[in-house]
Amino acid sequence: MFSKNAITVLQKRYLKKDDKGNCVEEPETMFRRVAGFIAEAERQYKKTDEEICEIAEKFYDIMINLDFLPNSPTLMNAGRELGQLSACFVLPIEDSMEAIFETIKNTALIHKTGGGTGFSFSRLRPANDLVKTTHGVSSGPISFMEVFNVATETIKQGGTRRGANMGILRVDHPDILDFITCKKENNRLNNFNISVALTERFMEAVELDEEYELINPRGKEVVKKLNAKKVFEMIVNLAWKNGEPGIIFLDRINKDNPTPEIGEIESTNPCGEQPLLPYESCNLGSINLSKIVKEKGESPSIDFDKFRTLVWTSVRFLDNVIDVNKYPLPIIEQMTKGNRKVGLGVMGFADMLIKLGIPYNSHEGISVAKKVMGFIKEESYKASSSLAKERGNFLNYNRSKYRDSNVPLRNATLTTIAPTGTLSIIADCSSGVEPIFAISYFRNVLDNNKLVEVNPLFLSVAKERGFYSEELMEEIAKKGSIKDIDKVPDDVKKIFVTSHNISPEWHIRMQAAFQKYVDNAVSKTVNFPNTATSKDIEKAYILAYKIGCKGVTVYRDGSRDSQVLNIGKTERNKNHENHLTPRPRPSMTTGATLKNKIGCGNLYVTVNSDGNGICEVFTNTGRAGGCPSQSEATSRLISLALRSNVDISSVVEQLRGIRCLSCIRKNGKDNNGDAIKVLSCPDAIGKAIEHYLSGNFHKTDTVDISFHHGPIPVSQNTLVQMNVDAPHLSNGSCPDCGNPIEHESGCIVCRSCGFSKCH
Repeated sequence: MFSKNAITVLQKRYLKKDDKGNCVEEPETMFRRVAGFIAEAERQYKKTDEEICEIAEKFYDIMINLDFLPNSPTLMNAGRELGQLSACFVLPIEDSMEAIFETIKNTALIHKTGGGTGFSFSRLRPANDLVKTTHGVSSGPISFMEVFNVATETIKQGGTRRGANMGILRVDHPDILDFITCKKENNRLNNFNISVALTERFMEAVELDEEYELINPRGKEVVKKLNAKKVFEMIVNLAWKNGEPGIIFLDRINKDNPTPEIGEIESTNPCGEQPLLPYESCNLGSINLSKIVKEKGESPSIDFDKFRTLVWTSVRFLDNVIDVNKYPLPIIEQMTKGNRKVGLGVMGFADMLIKLGIPYNSHEGISVAKKVMGFIKEESYKASSSLAKERGNFLNYNRSKYRDSNVPLRNATLTTIAPTGTLSIIADCSSGVEPIFAISYFRNVLDNNKLVEVNPLFLSVAKERGFYSEELMEEIAKKGSIKDIDKVPDDVKKIFVTSHNISPEWHIRMQAAFQKYVDNAVSKTVNFPNTATSKDIEKAYILAYKIGCKGVTVYRDGSRDSQVLNIGKTERNKNHENHLTPRPRPSMTTGATLKNKIGCGNLYVTVNSDGNGICEVFTNTGRAGGCPSQSEATSRLISLALRSNVDISSVVEQLRGIRCLSCIRKNGKDNNGDAIKVLSCPDAIGKAIEHYLSGNFHKTDTVDISFHHGPIPVSQNTLVQMNVDAPHLSNGSCPDCGNPIEHESGCIVCRSCGFSKCH
C-alpha cells in the first residue's frame, strides 16, 4: 500500500517514537490515532458514541486509502501530548521594542509545535527614523528580520518539523529598496521566504511609468517618491538572480478578505498560499486527485460521486480540527474559532491529467483544472452550509461579507492550494497542482551506487507500450527529459511533460485557473530555463497580475546555490563538475572554543556552525608562541573544505594522529608538568571537531571547555553522514540522505526521505 519512500518519510517524521527513537506505531495505527482524535470533536455537538465511531471510520478510510491527508502537524500531533494541529500562522509586528520581542517569543512557541509563521514588517518605522523615547534612531525592519532569523535558527534545531517564516513588506514602505535586496546573497535570512506586497496604485504606476509615494508608517507622511517601473525592475532582476523576493498582490488579497471588519490582511504563511489576519491560524488538507479517476470502461473519467463524498468528509474533518486543536496562544484560539478558516486543496493533479491522457500545458488541461476546483468550491460550500445548520455559523459571520446572503456558513474560507511536499510522498502522487518534476532520476543507495527511480505512471505506460528498457530509463535520468528521445512515442511525450518542459505562461495560466475557484491563494512555482532573461520574468509577473493570480513565486533553473542536479548535467555543470565552490560564510555563527595543552603552551580551537553544519575553525596559540602561522593556515584550509561540503569525517581522519616533537617530548608533560593529551596542533584541531560533534561538553578527557554558546545538536552518526537538520544545498542534494531535492513554491523538498526546508 505504501511506497518505500512513503515508509521512510513516515518512520522518520510522523510515526510515534519511544525514548530511544524507535517507532512504536505503524502507519495504520497513526491514521487510527488521528481519525479517532479528530472525530472526538463530534461529542461537542451531541453525537452518540456509535455516531462518533462511524465518523472516525470515515476519517480513517479517506486517510488509509490515501484519498485525503491533513497537513503535517495534524498527522504528527493529533492524539498526542503536543496537540498543535495547525500548519499556518500569521503574527503582527507592532512598532515598539516590547511588541517586537513579544512576537519573537510567540514565534518560538509556534515553531516548537511545528507551525510556520508569516509576518508583515510594514508597521515598523524605517531605518534612521526618530525614536522619541531614546532620542536615537530606528534600525529598521531589515535589522529586526535578522533577529527573527537567528531566533528561528536556534528554535528549529530540536523539532521534527522545521520552523519557517514569511517576511513581507509593503512596496510603499521607505525601506523597500533594502528589503528587495536583503536576500541578494544566498546565505542571508535563510529561515525566511520574502515577498513584496504590491498595491493596485503601484501596479498602475508601473504601467504608466509614473512615480509613487513612500509612506512612513509611524506618522503616515509621504517621505519620498520613487519611479514605480524602476522599483518593479529591481524586484524582477533579483527574482531572476535567485528567485526572491516573490510578490503578492495585497489589495487583491484584501478584496477577498471575508471579514474586513475584523481586520486587514497583511501577510501570508511561509509558502504564500494562506493569507491570514494577525493571530489567525489555518488548517489545511489535500484531496488526492489521482485517486478519483475511473480507469474502467472505454476511456478514463473523473468519479464525481466519490469526489463529492470526499469533499464533504474532508470539510467535516477540517472543521473538527479547529475544535480539538491545542493552540499556542489564547488569542490565536480566539481568532481561529472566530472565523474558522480551513483550506481544502488538492495533490496529484498532474497524475490525474496523465491518467486522463491530457497534457498539462494545454487548454484542455486548464479546463480540467477549472472543472475540478470549481467542483471542490461548490461542494465545500454546500458541506460548510450543512455543518452551519447543524453547529451554527462561524462566530464572526454577522461581521463578514456573507451576512447579507442569508446562507448559513460554518467557515469563513474553505479552499487553499498548498504545497504538499511530504504529504505527496506519503500518498505517492505528484505534489499540489505542480507538474511532475522528473520522469526518471538517479537515487543514491548504499556503497555509492545509484538506483534509477522512474515515475510509476510512465513505467506502466512504457511497459504496456513495449518501449521500456533499463538503458532507456538511465538515458532519461541523464537527460532529465523525454523531449528529445526518439524511443519514446510522440503521444507519450505530450502527456508526460515535466515542470521544466512547460513554458512560464502555461505555469501561470494553470495557477490562475485554480485561483479562480480558491478562497485563499495558490502555492505554485513558475519554472524558467536558465537562459531566461529578466524581461521574461517581468512578462510573467505582468501576466499573473492581469489574469487574477494573488502572488507569484518564480525559479530560474540554476539560479541558486541550491540548484537541483538530480537530472542531466547542464553544460555549465560539466565545465565545473570537478570543482567545489565553498558556500559563503554567514554573518552570524554559533560554536564553542576548546582549550588544549600543547608543547608550546595552550592552543585554543574555535569550532563554529552555520545553518548547514560546521563551517569554520579558528586557532589561537595564546601568549606562549608556538606556530601561529601554520595553525592559521591549517584552520583556513579546513574551513574552506568544510564550506565546500567535504566529508567531515575525512577531514578529522587526516588531522588525527599527526605528531609534533614539542607535544610528545618529556613523556607527555609541558614545562609546568601538566599532561599533554594531543600529539600536535592538527591533532588537537581534529579532536576538537570530533568533540564538538559529539555534543558532550561535560566530559573533558581530551579538552578543557573555556566557552560554549550552543553548538548545533547532531546525531551520533554525524561523522559518517553529516546528517545535520539544516540544508547544505550547493550540490543540489538532500542534507539528510544525499538524494535529489526539488524546488516547490519557495520551499525545498526531498522525495526520498521527506526533508523539507519549510514544512
